[in-house]
Amino acid sequence: MHEPATTRSDGGGPQPADSGHTHDSLFKNAYFLMLSTGVSAVLGLGFWLVAARYYSEEAVGQGSAAIAAMRLLASITATTMIGAVVRFVPRAGRETGRLVWGTYAASSLVVALAAAVFLLTLDAWGASYAPLGTPTAGAVFVAACVAWALLTLQDGVLTGLRKAEWVPAGNAVFSVGKLALLAVFAGTLPVLGIFVSWAVAIAFSTLPLGWLIFRRLIPRQAELDRDKEPPKLRDMGRFLAGDSLGALFSLAMINLLPVMVAVRFTAAENGYFYVAYTVGGTMEFMAINMASSLTAHASHDPRQLADGVRGALRRMTLLLVPVVAVLVLFAPYILTPFSPDYAEHGSTVLRLLALGALPRVVVELYIGVLRVQGRTGVLAALQGAMCALVLGSAAVLFTPAGIAGAGWAVLLSMTLIAVVSTAGLRAALRHDDSAPAPRTPADPSYGTRWAKLNATAGYGTNWARRAAYQPRDGDEDTVTLFIGRPGYEREALQADTLALIVRPESPTREPAPQEPGRTPLDQEPRERRLRGALWSLLGVATVFFWAPLADLPWLDGATEAALTGRQLLDGLPLPSLTAGSLLLVVFVAAVTVCTRRDPWLPGAALSTALLALYAAPVALGREPRPVDGAFYGKTAGFLADVLGLHGPEPLLRWAPPVCQLLCLVPLWLLLASAGGRLPWQGRWGVLYLVAVGGWVWREALAPVAPPLLLALAVLAALVRVRRLTAFQGRKTGRNKLT
Repeated sequence: MHEPATTRSDGGGPQPADSGHTHDSLFKNAYFLMLSTGVSAVLGLGFWLVAARYYSEEAVGQGSAAIAAMRLLASITATTMIGAVVRFVPRAGRETGRLVWGTYAASSLVVALAAAVFLLTLDAWGASYAPLGTPTAGAVFVAACVAWALLTLQDGVLTGLRKAEWVPAGNAVFSVGKLALLAVFAGTLPVLGIFVSWAVAIAFSTLPLGWLIFRRLIPRQAELDRDKEPPKLRDMGRFLAGDSLGALFSLAMINLLPVMVAVRFTAAENGYFYVAYTVGGTMEFMAINMASSLTAHASHDPRQLADGVRGALRRMTLLLVPVVAVLVLFAPYILTPFSPDYAEHGSTVLRLLALGALPRVVVELYIGVLRVQGRTGVLAALQGAMCALVLGSAAVLFTPAGIAGAGWAVLLSMTLIAVVSTAGLRAALRHDDSAPAPRTPADPSYGTRWAKLNATAGYGTNWARRAAYQPRDGDEDTVTLFIGRPGYEREALQADTLALIVRPESPTREPAPQEPGRTPLDQEPRERRLRGALWSLLGVATVFFWAPLADLPWLDGATEAALTGRQLLDGLPLPSLTAGSLLLVVFVAAVTVCTRRDPWLPGAALSTALLALYAAPVALGREPRPVDGAFYGKTAGFLADVLGLHGPEPLLRWAPPVCQLLCLVPLWLLLASAGGRLPWQGRWGVLYLVAVGGWVWREALAPVAPPLLLALAVLAALVRVRRLTAFQGRKTGRNKLT
């Protein structure tokens, strides 16, 4: 997506961009981040759904506790050092390799020592961590902590080397790998299989990308920037000291809360909490995305801060309140796919966390304002108070409220911090410097464009929400925004999005040195090769999904018995499971990695994945249940007579899922009518969420599928007629003028 910030008058001079356009760009970027988060959420949800079906509740609790501890220990260095990596790697020049090796070594040493201390005091952390007590499990845990820290830093190194396009590729490999290993380890490692699948999959990303970094990218940068003076150790230390404090507070609040639950309660209760915690965290992430988009927008043009805050508050209210209402009202139904026990014990936690997202909007927007204003001291104090309140109140409320005490702690603490933040937001709203500044022809206004926006489930690293700004002599200015929550890297329902804002170089600067053998025209062949690879992967995944299904029973001796998630996973061959995951990965890559729109690839990938999802239960001998109701019975009977069928039962069974799939057609037409207000990636993201959600709750939605299809079709037709009428009106007006 391109975001022009200047327009040209007839005289050719630059002018400030239209305020309405810049605001549309702000919210378009925020909406895309939220939709990308949703796409990633569905992918990450699959991991925990598989875990809940393949493993016992105790194993899910122990595995999630080990993952939470690993993320906490690894993030001690990864989260606090990521800003410095991105800031100083681009200017390290000939010392880039030494800087990266030194960062990796320091991080590995600190994390290994912290993990060793944790293992030595394991008895004090509760029964949920008991499986880590053996020497083999302890060694794997230490190695996993170190590898997780390196994986996070590796993404920062790629960003600093201006090769962030490799980040989603590495994260895709990690996500697919851990999902496949989860099923493989279910039989051999029934207790620690969840943690080990997560840990082993890290190597799938770190090893190939590590080779790329040290053998290709770093030597290339060292050659290009060999005359650049490397940063001094004192400068890096000063930056780390100021940048890390707020990140540590946020890290402690997010990662210590599930650890406190794991220490205080049983493994099963920890599993109930952890799933609800990751689902509810998505609502907070919507607020974080809007605040991050506000930070990027207002940092470029501080005059737009007040208007940006007003618009963000208004639109976040319209977006978040309905979603929170759905979570509060339907929390048991949302958690039921994990198991009825999760719905029984985790619904209260999910409701409280969802409600806590509403005051979190105010807090996150105020944090965005503080970043724009450069008030890092106030920012650190605010994050410190938030951390102390959440963790302190949780420790007090665990006794009377159980695991729901964590939800109450988040809701009450966020409400209190929001009240404090309101005064700062009101001051920002009163301070309106929207009047255009004088324009200087010799120094044209900088424009911005989104150079890259990438997100996948389980497809990204959640970094601290901060900006690292580094001007490059003779090159473009790059602002790297880390949008996400520290310590939630590649979490179930937490995506992260990397946004690079590139400011075109000033006419007075020297042109940047060009990489040998690389021209702007090379992008098109690379894009074609990427699309070709995705088409090939789509074909291979399709074949490997359907070929093993030939030996399954299909409808021979079909039954109406409900098919549980575990039965589905147990019944499908492993090649089909892996291929099904690859189908979803191809779709996400076609939407997020490809920078040019392909008119066929996303639709083909999504259609193939949906056919596979709907065919899987049928291949295992499960027919859809017929819908009930006198109206449906009479209508199906009439249509059966017209079509010459032997009774209405086939229509009552198969018409609802067909209608559910057909609903996607008018929905796509409605999304397409949004035009430039919703980017094409966002349209595919909405369609993906609706399609996969419709499959997950297909039985519950079956009775409403036919009327919903009719309503969507009528609405799409009305919108189409309205657009045609408006077009004819504009055409008539132009004819009258001429």
